[in-house]
Amino acid sequence: MPGPKPLDPSSSPRAMLGAELRHQRSEADMSQDELGAALFVSGSFIGQLEAGTRRMQPEYATYFDQTFKTDGFFFRNCEALKKSKYPDHFAEAAEAEAVATMIREYAPLLIPGLLQTGPYATAVFRAYHPTAPEEAIEELLAARMERAALLKDPTKPMVWTVLDEAVLRRPVDSPAMMAQALRHVAAMARRHRILVQVLPFTAGAHAAMNGALKLMGFEDAPPLAYLESLGSGQLLDDPATVARYELTYDLLGATALSPRASLALIESVAEDYAHEEQQP
Repeated sequence: MPGPKPLDPSSSPRAMLGAELRHQRSEADMSQDELGAALFVSGSFIGQLEAGTRRMQPEYATYFDQTFKTDGFFFRNCEALKKSKYPDHFAEAAEAEAVATMIREYAPLLIPGLLQTGPYATAVFRAYHPTAPEEAIEELLAARMERAALLKDPTKPMVWTVLDEAVLRRPVDSPAMMAQALRHVAAMARRHRILVQVLPFTAGAHAAMNGALKLMGFEDAPPLAYLESLGSGQLLDDPATVARYELTYDLLGATALSPRASLALIESVAEDYAHEEQQP
């Protein structure tokens, strides 16, 4: 069985910490399971730290410094990574998303952040924070657009999104803005940059009635599932739990319209918004 892929420590601070953790663990002749057992976490969690897909917490960093006698290296660098432009409940998921090779997402109410236009994202942030100063909204928008830059790469990550029909029908702002937002999604699908399906109202009850779901796959680490609700989020790595949510997503894909029919519906609704905008 081939060994783990070498990390490029210069690619990100988390990759640097992960590369050093892998080096120190290997030098100590410890397995990922052995190191994880001391921290009451799984070996796969240690693998995710080493791959840079999970954020290292200060308590883990302190233990690694004590175990490997690294003179505070892990703790110092871990503290430097604590600042994030994202809300606390989403920061670790956003960091994992940035290094994922596959992202699958079910969106029940809103166009996913990676696929949003600037005006759409601004309208959403203003709805979330109706009294925030413009500077705060601009900072949130800048972070959202920086995330969306992931899709400038022509091939990775692979993105597959299932949109509930409610995403298309709920006018977040003006008809013109909605037409632009949906045409943006359609354009990415037509360029074959993303795979998009629509779960129609006629599907009735389905496997993800309880809310949004994001699944992330990685080249050299176990997959993660992220569940988000109002002001909170959970990043899950338990293999059995993630497998259950992967089945949920497969069921959604099987229930949703085909990619071709979904694209036709998205473009049709966009045209409806455009015509509405033109009405006197």
